[in-house]
Amino acid sequence: MEAHPEEFEQQPEWTVEDSASLYMTDRWGGGYFDVNANGDLTVAPLQEKGTSIPIIDALRQAQALNLDAPLLIRFQDLLRHRVEALNSAFNNAITEIGYRGTYRGVFPIKVNQLREVVEEILDAGKPFNYGLEVGSKPEIFAGLAVHTDNDSLIVCNGYKDTTFIRMAMIGRKIGKKVILIAEKLSEVRAIVKIAAEMNVEPWIGMRVRLLSKGAGKWATSGGEHAKFGLSTAEILEAIEILREAKMESAFKLLHFHIGSQIPDIATIKRAVREAAMYYAKLHKSGHPLEYLDVGGGLAIDYDGSRSSFHSSMNYTIEEYANDIVYNIMDVCDDEKVPHPHIISESGRAIVAHHSVLVVQAFGAIEKTPLEPLTSRASEHKLIREIVEIDATLTGENLTEAWHDLEQIKEQAQTMFELGLLELEVKARVESLFWQIAERIQDLVRTIDPEEVPEDLKNLNIELADQHICNFSVFQSLLDHWALGQLFPMMPIHRLNERPMLESTLVDITCDSDGKVSKYIDLKDVRETLPLHEIKPGEPYYLGIFLTGAYQDIMGDIHNLFGRVNEVHVFLDEDEESGFYIEEEIPGNTIGEVLAMTQYDPRDIEKRMKSQIDAAIKADRVKPNEGMRLLQDYERGLREQTYLVLD
Repeated sequence: MEAHPEEFEQQPEWTVEDSASLYMTDRWGGGYFDVNANGDLTVAPLQEKGTSIPIIDALRQAQALNLDAPLLIRFQDLLRHRVEALNSAFNNAITEIGYRGTYRGVFPIKVNQLREVVEEILDAGKPFNYGLEVGSKPEIFAGLAVHTDNDSLIVCNGYKDTTFIRMAMIGRKIGKKVILIAEKLSEVRAIVKIAAEMNVEPWIGMRVRLLSKGAGKWATSGGEHAKFGLSTAEILEAIEILREAKMESAFKLLHFHIGSQIPDIATIKRAVREAAMYYAKLHKSGHPLEYLDVGGGLAIDYDGSRSSFHSSMNYTIEEYANDIVYNIMDVCDDEKVPHPHIISESGRAIVAHHSVLVVQAFGAIEKTPLEPLTSRASEHKLIREIVEIDATLTGENLTEAWHDLEQIKEQAQTMFELGLLELEVKARVESLFWQIAERIQDLVRTIDPEEVPEDLKNLNIELADQHICNFSVFQSLLDHWALGQLFPMMPIHRLNERPMLESTLVDITCDSDGKVSKYIDLKDVRETLPLHEIKPGEPYYLGIFLTGAYQDIMGDIHNLFGRVNEVHVFLDEDEESGFYIEEEIPGNTIGEVLAMTQYDPRDIEKRMKSQIDAAIKADRVKPNEGMRLLQDYERGLREQTYLVLD
């Protein structure tokens, strides 16, 4: 939507505080993100204990290394800060409440399996004996290799075959605290059999299928119809299997999981109390359990509303830890059983904040360019009618004017389809239609939102522009496309300027779903995002935030757009910029993504050479030109999949 400069002439000067409020950085940013006096978005990986970095400075350093947007920037110090924050919250709760057990958290690597991420988390977690959770055969192979602290845990979830179980037993053989979570009775039998064959004592946990369950997009993870877990009767049968094998002492842990991104703390409290009662009753029955695993679910406030909306959370990490510790202790004290060691499997809360996706908006799709509203003697009747609507437009006749405008547009379309309207007249009708619609919307903004006529409430959406961004929603924001997950998005610079446009973001895939259609808002969900006009010759960069959980791993290669460029940033007071880039990971090349889909680069190079040779023989191209064409093709295979923008 084109902006009318005169609309803003009487408005007060725009400040960086206005931008911070508009994009709600103080609400979703968790104390990590802010806007500086220059209008740049900053990140403080250690919050108030460390320096702030303008994100655009990190982008510029990456560009100096020939890594341009789309660029994923990982702030490794922020990752460490999240690990420390979670562990400190539980340890503080244990100390303050007088809990007689320890906290032994594990990071579920399915949330982000990238080696440098996992290793950074484990290193930050060493003082806390922070371990890993794995859920598949590839994950246990990786987990065993990178896990070096034998005082921390490896918790094994997911369905298991012989190889999976044998790998866990290898871990037990070399002194690791590997706990296999039984998801079904056949797994208990298999664990018992393989452990006996390998002459090792297994550590077994059982996942109980609670009646409590979460709400929102991941509610089916819990409840009696959940995919994983044992019923009460199955747990008792599993215990009998262990007794017959003389392995009763292998039963170490009780586990539950009611869903990911649980926004309401009341849901967590109910589930914890139910699971704690299972633990207490089992312990009183003579089963000396040591651990209670509360699973995942610790949420992220994606939209900053601090509510029970599915993209938010109505509690803090500290409240989460306090409530879990207190409710387990309360149940155990009532039942007079020892306090178990507490395990949680928080992944999203650990990794979401640490990565920022920076994309370049390089073009805009506008409804129409501005042109003067003047009537000419030779103008068509429809044109004169539109000009008349504009001349008589007031705040009192907005709905009538809009209805008349829509009627003229429909009439023009009908006449065009019947061959009664010239192309030039149709084009001018459409152009003037959108200009007057913008004027109507300008007047709508002056009305109390509660009093806006129903037919005009969605006019701002109709008028929205589209900013074309050099990235793929399917590769980098799969959860938005598949689940409607909200992510904070905003410019990373020019925040000392008023954003003049309401727009939506579209990607460079050839799919109509390749767009961001929902944006965070304090009260509900926005369908447009306030953005600036793109200045000729000046790149315009946007940041997409809280993408560190799942998006790095789950993206696909729709349209064969591969992984984006990536850099890992560390704070360093000795550096003039306050940081340095520790690792550079170029995005996929065209040849690499083609190889993923069985197009071997060497084979297709040979095929192209054969066709160019045939063109030379047929005298369609000269030999030197043919060789240059082949070199262009081969060189292109080494380029990255995203657009190279001037």
